[in-house]
Amino acid sequence: MMPAVSDLNLGMIGNCSYAALIDTRATVVWCCLPRFDSDAIFNALINGSPNGAAPEDGLMAIELEGLSSSEQSYRDHSAILRTVLHSPDGSVEVIDFAPRFYSKGRAFRPHTLVRRIRPLSGSPRIRIKIRPTFAYGRKQPTRTRGSNHIRFISDEARFRLTTDAPVDYVLDETTFTLTEPANLIFGPDESLSDSPHAIAESFDLETQRYWRNWSRRLALPLEWQDAVIRAAITLKLCSYEETGAIIAAVTTSIPEAPGSGRNWDYRFCWIRDAFFVVRALNSLAAIRSMENYFGWMMNVIANAGLSPENGRIQPVLGIGLETELMEQQIGTLSGYRGMRPVRVGNQAHEHEQFDVYGNVVLGAAQAFMDRRMARMAGITEFERLEHAGTHALKLYDQPDAGMWELRSRSRVHTSSSLMCWAACDRLAKIAQALGLPERARFWAEHAKKIRAEILERCWSGKRNAFVESFDGEKLDASVLLMAEVGFIDPMDPRFVSTVERISEVLGDGVHVKRYEDADDFGHAEMGFNICAFWRLDALARIGRQEEAREVFEELLAYRNPVGLMSEDTDTKTGELWGNFPQTYSMVGIINSAMRLSRPWESVV
Repeated sequence: MMPAVSDLNLGMIGNCSYAALIDTRATVVWCCLPRFDSDAIFNALINGSPNGAAPEDGLMAIELEGLSSSEQSYRDHSAILRTVLHSPDGSVEVIDFAPRFYSKGRAFRPHTLVRRIRPLSGSPRIRIKIRPTFAYGRKQPTRTRGSNHIRFISDEARFRLTTDAPVDYVLDETTFTLTEPANLIFGPDESLSDSPHAIAESFDLETQRYWRNWSRRLALPLEWQDAVIRAAITLKLCSYEETGAIIAAVTTSIPEAPGSGRNWDYRFCWIRDAFFVVRALNSLAAIRSMENYFGWMMNVIANAGLSPENGRIQPVLGIGLETELMEQQIGTLSGYRGMRPVRVGNQAHEHEQFDVYGNVVLGAAQAFMDRRMARMAGITEFERLEHAGTHALKLYDQPDAGMWELRSRSRVHTSSSLMCWAACDRLAKIAQALGLPERARFWAEHAKKIRAEILERCWSGKRNAFVESFDGEKLDASVLLMAEVGFIDPMDPRFVSTVERISEVLGDGVHVKRYEDADDFGHAEMGFNICAFWRLDALARIGRQEEAREVFEELLAYRNPVGLMSEDTDTKTGELWGNFPQTYSMVGIINSAMRLSRPWESVV
């Protein structure tokens, strides 16, 4: 019998409304409904035990009797997951997806999970378990049955499973021989308009068609296409289409390192992370996410009451523009592999992180210049963005929590000042594009002033590198973004030297740690995946292209079997840690492939 899965070898399905994670035994171990940040009704992923024993509740399992092996893959270039389970008595295929396609002129993305089970060989015997919990494991639902469905009811929520499998067997979790295909449709407590088979078959075909068409339109590099397509689909799945927000990851409380206490809730929209996601998708010509995100961000600015004198943009918000993300610990869930705490909400919404003003402008800049946009941004939007620029001017040399969200100290972080420079620099470029020479000159002059101060105060002759804060001495991988945002010529000897110092001090093989200094929890133990991609990008920019290609190939090997990455990697074992899948990490795959790939002209 295969051991219970207690790692991040998980497949992800979704439809830009919600997402679910499914392990290699075809068990749904994570799913929040009806939104990414809703109650985790399937929460087995963060309700484990230190010895690896599988939790009894918070899951939806298809258990094959005598399970001996399994394999998992995505069907073609789609978000439809295929898991095949093998036993001495026979094999079973499980197809999982969240319906997504266009119907009646609009996007159809219901809060519905479809599972299709099919015998492949022999006489496989299976047991179906449907065990949602409510209020993060605090409440068990009442179950009622109908002729073809089971309802799961509590004061908080109501869900329904409709199936053509024997309802008695499903309700009582009876093992039975699977002789013909069965369909499970789990979602809102509503009746289906047709049989489970007809609905599942139709949704399957339409969802496959949607993803096939979406993937076909991507402007792919010549090399590493499969990796790029999987990364792009994953980023798409992390967008909440209803509002345009983009979450940092699907999960909460997967520790950054074993027993570290660095367990955070990432199911929200960090303006910093979302900018990088939008830019990566734009590089593949997938601009719809940018259009949606631009609308979300304009609402952020308006709701913040931002003006030259007043207002504040917080670094992270809820996907529905919620500003209060109060952090609390959930005692009913034991944590990933028994590693508490389990946190819901994130204190970072209270932080001062001044790079946010640059990320707002960077995230919006293309909307003023890209003629593919259904509606290009204009003077009105520019004037709103100028309020962000005004705050960047006031705050670029002030202490904050920084992009790594330190909770117990503040400094004038280089990365924050860099993004404040970027706000002014891009506002100058936007003003030029809009035919506003006076505003362009104003912002360019301030960008020049901030740049000069950063070059003077963030360079350490002692370390022969740019460092993490004004007049500091510690190294930080975030300074590698200087070249990426156009702050410095990558061939500048100071930047080249910085890349070398970071590789020596923060590097561990192909992996890179975030910073040299200790933080609130001590020294970081793991390689932070996006930092490894930043260093790879910097290597390519300073002329070490072949070395960068070798690093990229090795980093790709640290993806899980279906091509997904989390936030961190154990530099000794290669195991994935941190919230999953991490959009930052998937962005790194796309950016690296686009930078390093041989051109199409080399073969055609």
